[in-house]
Amino acid sequence: MTTTACSGPDNLHWEGGGTSRIPFAVYTDEQRHQRELDRFFYRGHWCYVGLEAEIPNPGDFKRTVVGERSVIMTRAADGQIHVVENVCAHRGMRFCRKRHGNTTEFVCPYHQWSYTPDGSLQGVPLRRGVRQDGKVNGGMPADFNPRDHGLTRLKVAVRGGVVFASFDHEVESLEDYMGSTILRYFDRLFNGRKLTILGYNRQRIPGNWKLMQENIKDPYHPGLLHTWFVTFGLWRADNKSELRMDAHHRHAAMISTRGSMGQASGQAAQVTQVSSFKESMQLEDPRFLDIVPEPWWQLDDKVPTAVMTTLFPSVIFQQQVNSVSTRHIQPDGHGAFDFVWTHFGFEDDSPEMTERRLRQANLFGPAGFVSADDGEVIEFSQQAFDSKPQHRALAELGGREVGETDHMVTETLIRGMYEYWRKVMEAPEHTAEVQP
Repeated sequence: MTTTACSGPDNLHWEGGGTSRIPFAVYTDEQRHQRELDRFFYRGHWCYVGLEAEIPNPGDFKRTVVGERSVIMTRAADGQIHVVENVCAHRGMRFCRKRHGNTTEFVCPYHQWSYTPDGSLQGVPLRRGVRQDGKVNGGMPADFNPRDHGLTRLKVAVRGGVVFASFDHEVESLEDYMGSTILRYFDRLFNGRKLTILGYNRQRIPGNWKLMQENIKDPYHPGLLHTWFVTFGLWRADNKSELRMDAHHRHAAMISTRGSMGQASGQAAQVTQVSSFKESMQLEDPRFLDIVPEPWWQLDDKVPTAVMTTLFPSVIFQQQVNSVSTRHIQPDGHGAFDFVWTHFGFEDDSPEMTERRLRQANLFGPAGFVSADDGEVIEFSQQAFDSKPQHRALAELGGREVGETDHMVTETLIRGMYEYWRKVMEAPEHTAEVQP
């Protein structure tokens, strides 16, 4: 049997010419990582920065990142939301150190330059010099104009209480960026009800940032890796399910409806004949399975119990039964990323539903009954990639092509993501920011 190979402009070897065999080198090269930041995070793409509910009042702010650049999401006195880069226009210091707060101005401690919440420069100490012995010493040049030296402003889009930003002011609209297919699932979760913040988890995962996008585009592993999921029926290979993508195959939604708990019967029994299924496993607190269907779950004639939506490159929107959260991917070099979970509810939730959401959130986060597994396998994968960068991973479950499916027994979403990745990364420099 013969195989073909394909190399991109950086001589990256793709065995077979498609995207079902992924070179380890996509996870290990720092120069390639810098190109990813430029082409996916800083040009032509929208990135998640937070929820409106995190900054409800004028003067509120949240420090976060776009790619590896520190940014601040603010609410100005007029209620408008702004996102500005956390880099002083004077000498380039990252001046904001607090994660959250409220302020009428941002002051850089280095030389006390001050800015309004929308990023406008409002104060420059000694701008007009110092009068001494009858003359004025120093000062800024006569043509210095504060309006030319504000903080770098990002383009902002808000939909359903979710805030996105882009350094690229020519980026397409957020709605066009998501595409009609993924927008339906986004609007199902963020349907106009006011959000409330329930809490945060933060973890640092020593692996390439794309591995988390892959993880939530991979329906193969949940019923095998996660004991909790397969034993209690929250996510199994025999669940009724769908996989959906945008036209570019960069974003995806995995949709699943929970099956019966415990041992499956008949032909479906094979899904529990794996080492991760623990028939004798019992909960100390059965309230973890106190699942209450909500009206907003319904989409057309279906009522999914779980929808995991990945927006490339920066965020995952999670609904797992009553637990809802955002998961923000924050790269830090080619071999690590910070992963920030924002757990939320809705303003009209009953106290019982809020408690239920918080209780079910224990499945997720760095010590979650489910998600702890993901952090470990990503770390161990990265270790292997770094030790053998000339090798490749295999993503051929369900074939080698890319397309939507009505089942979970496939790795098509991963193949689709790398199809898009290759289009952007292999484009000549002068066309890299053009949407494929």
